[in-house]
Amino acid sequence: MKSVAVFDPLPFAHGQPGLSGRWRGMPEDFQVREVLDFPLEGVGEHAWLWVRKRGANTDWVARQLAQKAGVAVGAVSYAGLKDRHAVTEQWFSVHLPGKADPDWNIDPHPDFTVLKTVRHSRKLRRGALSGNAFRITIRDLDGDPAELVARWQTVSAAGVPNYFGEQRFGREAGNLERAEAMLSGQAKVRDRHQRGLYLSAARSALFNGVLAQRVVAGTWNQVLPGEVLMLAGSHSIFVVAEVDETLYQRVAAFDLHPTGPLWGAGELRSSGQVRELEEAVAATWPIFRAGLAAVDLKQERRALRLVMQDATLKFPEANVAALDFRLPAGAYATSVLRELVANPA
Repeated sequence: MKSVAVFDPLPFAHGQPGLSGRWRGMPEDFQVREVLDFPLEGVGEHAWLWVRKRGANTDWVARQLAQKAGVAVGAVSYAGLKDRHAVTEQWFSVHLPGKADPDWNIDPHPDFTVLKTVRHSRKLRRGALSGNAFRITIRDLDGDPAELVARWQTVSAAGVPNYFGEQRFGREAGNLERAEAMLSGQAKVRDRHQRGLYLSAARSALFNGVLAQRVVAGTWNQVLPGEVLMLAGSHSIFVVAEVDETLYQRVAAFDLHPTGPLWGAGELRSSGQVRELEEAVAATWPIFRAGLAAVDLKQERRALRLVMQDATLKFPEANVAALDFRLPAGAYATSVLRELVANPA
């Protein structure tokens, strides 16, 4: 079992930070706001709820909404899990065919509030958002603020490795241990939500392993023969048979990104040295490789590189930094923060 690799520091693309600071001193220091890229219709059998939660688990909030509406938990959906130790604003949808909206804020709970409701003809599906906007406050900065400014400029210009964050793996990598037990047949997991968490953790571990090797080799942001490239802002991919100057320039301009595997059934799309590396990493996790290929998951790809948008850095007071930036759906703010400041907490 390789779960220890989750806790070993993953390699840094821009060198280990010499500055330290806390970014989770309180939930308000880590704020997340979903960004949709389509309008809601205002009519339909699905009630979409814009919810603010503080220190609450996304799935738990979904269950509370189902209880308020008097529907099964499966009638409630959301685009993605959000950090628990944070203040987040995100959409939920509740299927209410032929039913009026209940009073969502009756018997209010201190951990979440329904800010507004809009009707729509379709349910909210996983990943159905363009990204997330973050506002992060880093307190108790210990070191030269000029280093943070310099690292911020580097990260803004070059991007960071698109690692899955530690929260993906659960406390002390518990989701990986449970995934191993489930995929090896030692344990049965009937709860669909939990099963999904464990499968996602296993896929994420394999991806992080590949990305870590590419970071060490200095190729995480370069195009190699046999590469599978992804068009920025989409999930459209294509295989590179031969690298030419145009591809080099498009990767350098962030129009295209190298990718790594999200393991599942079927053949890897990569070839050559890229495929050899991906196969070698997967071979160190044989239970995950075989188990993920056996379940109802297909081989997919994820960008190796993560680029911030609308990024600003300010110092509102001594030893405090305020960061605002936007990331695509599925990306982790902690992958940016770890390249900037060491978090002693």
